[in-house]
Amino acid sequence: MSNQIEHYENLLRDFITSQVDTILKEPVHYLKHPFVDPGSIYDGNLWDWDSFWAVYALLNLVDESEAGAEKKKRYIRHAKGNIRNFLDYQMEDGYIPMMVATLDINSELPEPYLNLKRKEGLITNMHKPFLCQQIALISGFSEDYSWISEDYAKLEAYFECYDRGYLNENCSLYVWADDIMIGMDNDPATFGRPRFSTANIYLNAFMVSELNAMAVIAENLGISSRSEHYRNKAVALTAAIQEQCWDQRDKFFYSVDVDIKTRHYDWFHQGLGVFWKTLPIKIRAWTGFIPLWSRVAEPRQAAYLVDDHATDYNTFNSPYGIATLAQDEKMFDCRATNNPSNWLGPIWIVTNYVVFRGLMNYGFVDQARELCEKTVTLLGQDLEQTGTLHEYYIPRSGEPVMNGGFLNWNLLVLNMIDELKGKEPMSRFWT
Repeated sequence: MSNQIEHYENLLRDFITSQVDTILKEPVHYLKHPFVDPGSIYDGNLWDWDSFWAVYALLNLVDESEAGAEKKKRYIRHAKGNIRNFLDYQMEDGYIPMMVATLDINSELPEPYLNLKRKEGLITNMHKPFLCQQIALISGFSEDYSWISEDYAKLEAYFECYDRGYLNENCSLYVWADDIMIGMDNDPATFGRPRFSTANIYLNAFMVSELNAMAVIAENLGISSRSEHYRNKAVALTAAIQEQCWDQRDKFFYSVDVDIKTRHYDWFHQGLGVFWKTLPIKIRAWTGFIPLWSRVAEPRQAAYLVDDHATDYNTFNSPYGIATLAQDEKMFDCRATNNPSNWLGPIWIVTNYVVFRGLMNYGFVDQARELCEKTVTLLGQDLEQTGTLHEYYIPRSGEPVMNGGFLNWNLLVLNMIDELKGKEPMSRFWT
């Protein structure tokens, strides 16, 4: 390890340790339990996958010392609060919102905005598939699943809502209802496209992990039949991803268009109709690497993803990590935007971590180490030059784009450092 990398590692660990408690929030307004927010402009907001990654990183900071025991107690309290806050707003049909805000602009509303839209009859996107992953993370780390037992039925209702409202039965993949809060906010595979038309690889690959996490929860609560049920669902979804999303020519996982069928007009199209279930949306986004995280990819596919894509400087590879959109896509654009957030190329640390963990899952340790060092350099330089961390960065220059003071999944840089040194990943609790 170079002296510079070691210097940045120490700098980042000291900074994160000193700042991390600022994202631990006490109950306020709609949020009746402690929670974790991302920091910066998102102060006071609870988000689905954001809170998952924050907890994933927070628990990695716990050690065996007396101070570590106190950290563990505090972090677990806020992590459980995340879950309870979301379950407070689960609707009768199983729907759980993607975020709950405490901003003053919503203070006149009788309940969170997304729930109101649902009551108005608009089917919107629901909590992204990180609810059970966070529960399994909390429970496995604390060696206690009993705290969620009284809410187990709510978890079943959550999956039933997904299957009833978002599962395309023709291709057996899940689809987004719209392009609101889809994680990768302006992913061209979904952003601006018709409602219910995209089976996004992000949604489906992370859903495999979510189903496996639910299986672990059920097993630890002594409900073996349901554990087997969710394991089988994960296997079936993996098979559907393999069949529909893997592109044999490009050696890449794509999101797919499900809005296809034979459209008759008078006597036309009476012969051979549309027999394919999906069409690939051939836009190369970082989401194509998520099957490495959830272990959906076969070993040969993982090798293609690494050799043909992750290391290609014309597409995803950059001096500071993985571009969120291939750099030769015509939509590649790193302008500052907050609504939606910009995922059309900028470096996001969660992207670097998910790909890093995927590389480690399949034994590509050297490539993972290189990605870790790029991430350490990116954040170390930012911290040294500006005194803080930002939400996302320019791939070629490392220049921060916006939202100084952002913490959340920037904390994952320490997970990368520690995992390279042999520490087990937090994902061990459901994989």
